[in-house]
Amino acid sequence: MDETRRDRDSEGRARSARPRDGLGRPLPYGAPGVERQPEGVVRTPEETVREAQRLLDAGMPFHAHEVFEDAWKSGPDAERELWRGLAQLAVGLTHSARGNASGGARLLRRGAAAVSAYRDAPPHGLGIGPLITWAEELADRVEAESPKAVDAAAEAPRLRP
Repeated sequence: MDETRRDRDSEGRARSARPRDGLGRPLPYGAPGVERQPEGVVRTPEETVREAQRLLDAGMPFHAHEVFEDAWKSGPDAERELWRGLAQLAVGLTHSARGNASGGARLLRRGAAAVSAYRDAPPHGLGIGPLITWAEELADRVEAESPKAVDAAAEAPRLRP
């Protein structure tokens, strides 16, 4: 691969072909990496929650974020903020696991604020209240312990109570 040129996908869009680790960080060309989540997959809410929880439990919040992003882009308008907020929570955990305390805490709080609109009537069996509590507590701890990175699998939230 000529590293001076941008990688392109089959439609000509810029897309890095570098392998990634479990937290989505780029690795050198040719290094073994973690398989990426396919983009643009339309899943039911049940499938989305199940796949995202599997990835979170495996310590792969970056990949869970991509699953939530698919739901955000393909789901009904009334749920876009829900899926976007869940994606932000996953990215907040990703940044926290990478040792980026300020970015992690900021995204955890932003995601918690986004999903808070669903607290009184949580859709799809999601535990919105416990997710908000988890995000706020982790954000506080990440900031207090900066620059220490967290263990993404150990800190993974439960999406359903």
